[in-house]
Amino acid sequence: MAQASQMHLLQMLIHSACTHSLMSWTDPVDGQLNGLQDFAYWQDIARTLERGCFDAAFFADSPAAHAVYQGSVDSCVRYGVSFPNHDPMPLVAVMAAATTKLGIGVTLSTTGTSPYLAMRRMSTLNYLSRGRVGWNIVTGFSRGEHMSNGTQGLFSHDERYDYADEFMSICYKLWDSVPPGAVKMDKQRGVFVEPSQVVPVNVDGKFLKCQAIGPVLPQASGRPILMQAGASGRGMQFAVSNADVIFAIQPHVSGMKKSTVAINAAAREAGITADPIVIYGVQPILGGTEAEAKARAKAMEERIPLDAILARLSGVIGHDLSTYNPDDALVDMDTQASHGLLAATASSDTGKAITLREAAQRWALTVTMPQLIGTPQQVADEMISIWRETGCAGFNLSPTTNPDSVHDFVDHVVPLLQQAGVFRREYAGSTLREHLTMEQAA
Repeated sequence: MAQASQMHLLQMLIHSACTHSLMSWTDPVDGQLNGLQDFAYWQDIARTLERGCFDAAFFADSPAAHAVYQGSVDSCVRYGVSFPNHDPMPLVAVMAAATTKLGIGVTLSTTGTSPYLAMRRMSTLNYLSRGRVGWNIVTGFSRGEHMSNGTQGLFSHDERYDYADEFMSICYKLWDSVPPGAVKMDKQRGVFVEPSQVVPVNVDGKFLKCQAIGPVLPQASGRPILMQAGASGRGMQFAVSNADVIFAIQPHVSGMKKSTVAINAAAREAGITADPIVIYGVQPILGGTEAEAKARAKAMEERIPLDAILARLSGVIGHDLSTYNPDDALVDMDTQASHGLLAATASSDTGKAITLREAAQRWALTVTMPQLIGTPQQVADEMISIWRETGCAGFNLSPTTNPDSVHDFVDHVVPLLQQAGVFRREYAGSTLREHLTMEQAA
């Protein structure tokens, strides 16, 4: 399928001390710590993204502190690594209330909740925002998440996706149980919903049970947009079968190209004829000159202790990396945690194995996402080049410090993308589904 004429942009955020750039909260320009207790902070970010015509804000999430590195949470809490673990859900309502067009994607794990409660939460937010919510479905690879929810050691990697398949099948039944045509709201006859058109859900599955009807009125734009980041073979099967948008992390352009081909092939194998909407993560770092931008990136990286990096990487890979030689190759490790992130971390564009020491450098600021370092024009040009070369739909931007990363990109890079004719100047629709699927004038 030919590439769409318009690039899509999402802004990654986490309701914690930092997004992906560790120790960013120590930077004098960073406002995230104050923002954690301030609705206005998040609403300002939302309005800025809407001013920049972004498709959506995108909340990643770490629901519980990692306790893998040295068998303790000590390094995570000491350095603010995936801690605190504030719930992003309230921010969806807060940011949606401050905007009229911006979509908001939010992560909710299949661990620690039921399909009914997940569908109820996501659909209520989607209903209130008139179709502007996306659900990033994750399967709970973090040991800390399972320990905090009492499901420690419940599933292997592939079993997590088997569970998620059943989880989502119940959500689909709940979404379909009260069709739009059944909702009459007939004041004269006193009929709110026609019972004969309601299809109760009655599931007694391998993992889950549910007897209910969907608790939220159907939204005119349909169910929430579904997002997923499965990158392993089994994860990719789940992603292409369920997601409207696939978010992928690859450390270089060659990895993006291979990943796009693999995702499209997985879609064909699943009987899906259209190419999935694939969004790749990148981290822009802007400066008045290239040298200034590089100096900023170096300064941010140098303030990050190795223990902070290894604490996060240990939690994601599921191995205590304090027991490994830093010069060992990551490819030699196995995990029941995130196969996709381990594969991305261990890959290089030259084919050379990546050592733990090299991986730590990658994870310090970006979680292996490519950095785009330079002037606004250089960053815009590189984004356009990657977009065209990989055939992806667009990018999910990881900030360094907040909210200045968001303001600087919207003020200085977005106008250049618009001038190049690859990004919208205004929204053509009002829902997240329309933002992602409608061609819009640049």
